[in-house]
Amino acid sequence: MSRRAVVVGAGLAGMLAAAVLADAGVAEVVVLDRDELPDGPRQRRGLPQGRHAHLLMTGGLRAMEEIVPGVGKRLLAAGAHEISLSSGVLARSPEGWLRRWRREGPVMLTCTRALVDWTVRAAVLEHPRIEVRRAAAVGLTGSAGRVRGVRVSGPGGEADLDADLVVDASGRGTRIVTWLEGLGLSGVRTRIVDSGLVNASRVYRVPAGAERFPLTIVQADPYVSRPGRSAMVMPVEGDRWLVSCGGTRGGEPPADAEGFLRYTLDLPDPIVGRLISGAEPLTDVHVSRSTSNVRHYLDKAPQWPEGLVVLGDALGTFNPAYGQGMSVAAFGARVLGRELERAGGPDAPGLARRVLRGAARPVDAAWAMAVGQDVLYPATRGGRPGIADRAVTAYTRRMTRAAAGSFAAASAIWDVTSMRTPPTRMFHPAAVLAALTGSPLPALSGPPLTPAEREVLDGLDRTGA
Repeated sequence: MSRRAVVVGAGLAGMLAAAVLADAGVAEVVVLDRDELPDGPRQRRGLPQGRHAHLLMTGGLRAMEEIVPGVGKRLLAAGAHEISLSSGVLARSPEGWLRRWRREGPVMLTCTRALVDWTVRAAVLEHPRIEVRRAAAVGLTGSAGRVRGVRVSGPGGEADLDADLVVDASGRGTRIVTWLEGLGLSGVRTRIVDSGLVNASRVYRVPAGAERFPLTIVQADPYVSRPGRSAMVMPVEGDRWLVSCGGTRGGEPPADAEGFLRYTLDLPDPIVGRLISGAEPLTDVHVSRSTSNVRHYLDKAPQWPEGLVVLGDALGTFNPAYGQGMSVAAFGARVLGRELERAGGPDAPGLARRVLRGAARPVDAAWAMAVGQDVLYPATRGGRPGIADRAVTAYTRRMTRAAAGSFAAASAIWDVTSMRTPPTRMFHPAAVLAALTGSPLPALSGPPLTPAEREVLDGLDRTGA
C-alpha cells in the first residue's frame, strides 16, 4: 500500500500540516473538512472567529515561510499590510500611551483571516499529492497502540479511510478526547480558562486621506478589578478597516451599530470611536463568543498511539485577543516537518509522540501568556492568579511602564508579542535593567500622532470627543 496521510481540518493548521507531509515525500495527502470551502477569501462556517481581527506575527510568518515559501509576498500582493511594531502602531496600554520609534522593530501582517486561509490553501493545493475532500471525520480506526485511519461520514454513510499517519487539525471543535476513548485511551486532562470575552467586529471603508493611518489599539486593562474592554482599528485588504471590540464577562460589547460606536467612545481613550465616527460602515456588527482558553494535555498522556498527531487549536486554544493562534499553528506544523525529516517517513516508530511533545512547547508558551492575563479579570472562570502569576504581573507592569519611554524595554515586549522569541526574553539582563531603570522620558499625555495624522483624526471626528 502506498503511504497515505489524512489531515482532519482544512484550516490553517491543517493546510500547513498537509504541505509538510507532501514535502516529506508522503505519496498521498488527503485533507478532510465538513465545510464547503470558498473559492476565494471569504468567511466560512467552521471558523467562528474568522470575522474578527487576526495578526500574523513575525515568528509565525517566519515559520509559515519555511513551510510555504513566498506566502508573505502572496499575502502582500493580495492586499495585506505590513505593520512595524516600533513605528506603525498607536497603542494605549494599561500603563498609558506607548511611544513610536524611528528605529527598526519586528513587523506583522494584517489582513482578514479569510485572506490568510485562502492564500495558504491555494499555495498548498498547488502540490499534486494533496487533495481536499468534503467529509466529516467521526472517529479513528485502529487500536490503543496504533491508529490506522479515520472513520468518515458522507452521503453514502460511514466508511474507513486508511492512513499511515492521521493529523487532527480540526480546531476548537476537536473531538480528539472522545476519539481516544473510543480506542480505549482515557484520562486525558483538559483545562479551560474562560474570561467570557465577547468579540464584536465591523468593517469600514478607509476614508480618503486616512490610507496610511497607523494601526490603532486601546488595550484592555486587567489590573483594575473590572471587566477588560478594548478596541482596535486594523487595516486590511480592499482599502478597508477591520474594527474589533473585545470585552470580558460583564463588559461585553453590543451588537448594534449605535452601541458599538458608544462602546469605543467609552474606553479610556476615545480615539477608535473618533476615527470610525467619520468612516463609512460596510457591514453589520458581527459578534462571537468562542474565545476561551482550552488546553488538552495530550502530550502528558501516559500512553499515545503511533500514527496520530494533534496540532493547532485541537491541542490548545487561546483567547484570540492576544494574536497567538495562527503563529502557534505554524510552529506546530514546522515541528511535524522537522520530525518527519529526521524520521524518514510518517510511520516511523515514536514519530507521533515526538511531534506531540514538540508542538506542545509553543502551545504552553502561548498559554502562559494568555492565561496569565485572563485570570486577572474578576469574572474569569477556571483559574485565579497565584503567587507566581502576581509576581509576573508586577514585573510585566513595570516593564510596560518602562516601555513608554525606553527602547530597550519596548524591544523586549515587541520580541515576545511578535513571537520571534520565547517569553524568557523579558528576563534577559538588558531587559531586566530597562525594567528596573524605568522610562527616561515623561509619560505621554495622548497618542503620539504626527501632525498629518492628527489632522486626519480631527477631520474624521463626528463625536465632539
